[in-house]
Amino acid sequence: MAQKVEIVDWLIAQIASGEYKAHDKLPSENKITDLFKVPRITVRKAYERLEELGFIYKKQGKGSYVKDRSQQIELVLSGDVSFTQKMEEKGYNLQTKNVFCKPIKYNPKIYDYLEVEANDVIYKVGRLRLIDHQPIAIHISYIAKSVFADIDEVGMELTSMFHYFQTRGFTEFNSKPSILSITFPTKSQRSLFHCSQLIPFLVLESGCTDKISGKVLEYRKIYYRSDCFSYTIPSL
Repeated sequence: MAQKVEIVDWLIAQIASGEYKAHDKLPSENKITDLFKVPRITVRKAYERLEELGFIYKKQGKGSYVKDRSQQIELVLSGDVSFTQKMEEKGYNLQTKNVFCKPIKYNPKIYDYLEVEANDVIYKVGRLRLIDHQPIAIHISYIAKSVFADIDEVGMELTSMFHYFQTRGFTEFNSKPSILSITFPTKSQRSLFHCSQLIPFLVLESGCTDKISGKVLEYRKIYYRSDCFSYTIPSL
């Protein structure tokens, strides 16, 4: 195990230093075997791990090559403009697939965030985001039925929460403070994203309020597949 990690770290360092650039062919498994004096199966597993982590890709019968990570999607982590608008402004071919709309069990954190009573009903609406048909993020919005009475009826049709809010009379928004964290995909998320459990997800927790009344409109939790994005955090 230690030998495999050592090989992975060495190859990542070679890529990061520019020794191997995008689409360069990496040394063969035999060369790495000789260099590190390890069994070939150890090298093979190291290459498999690099592929899972998004550093390399393979060509059948030709070897392993460095993946072009400069093509990652630039994302500004602000909450006052919709994800759809951000992607469209950058010219990406964005598709959104609504994957669920269902009530949640009582969760003090979410109920307190939305500033609603315990007897209110909260729905979570999940939208899978795809660029050129590749899943890249899932947006989960938590919405109070006391604020949006028809959320249970239309929730499965929603692809943009901002558009939904606007059609319900809320036209200007403020973003609540955000929390960033890192996690790894669950079994269900791996199925949605068609990815390995080794691909880290960046998790952004935030919320949206109506600028005029101050009413909390949603609590949201967004999971970004980290190997698909580069991130910009707006200055304060």
